[in-house]
Amino acid sequence: MIKILFVCCGNICRSPMAEYVMKYMVSRRGLGDCFFIDSAATSTEEIGNGVHHGTRGKLKKENIPCGDHRARQMKRADYEAYDYLLGMDSWNIRNMIRIAGGDPDHKICRLLDFGENPRDIADPWYTGDFDITYTDIVEGCEALLAHICQEDMD
Repeated sequence: MIKILFVCCGNICRSPMAEYVMKYMVSRRGLGDCFFIDSAATSTEEIGNGVHHGTRGKLKKENIPCGDHRARQMKRADYEAYDYLLGMDSWNIRNMIRIAGGDPDHKICRLLDFGENPRDIADPWYTGDFDITYTDIVEGCEALLAHICQEDMD
């Protein structure tokens, strides 16, 4: 089983969006049983809060199911528990490495580092643009899934 943890600052916008997009993608491909996918925050600001209404609305518009996720903070133990720990931006990466106590196995990277145009995913909490965030997350999840499938074929 491949274990993926998506991480952003508060775990209410980008990382749960990535979690639900990726769950949808693997389910549509009949691979749901091969993956364990979750999300977490680097901060404690939103712990226990549900998915942001902008993320929930965008997922609904795209017909992607959104569960009853509650924000949680990434823990040091998550580093050992997951195969991929994917931050949404460079600031998240720095905090993830701090929380994990390092990255000796090179499991931590930005989601869009798997794509053709590596970059940060803008935080819609500040931009208000959930459409661009969704487009970037879909790009990153497709690239990640292609990477994982290629790795399994090698």
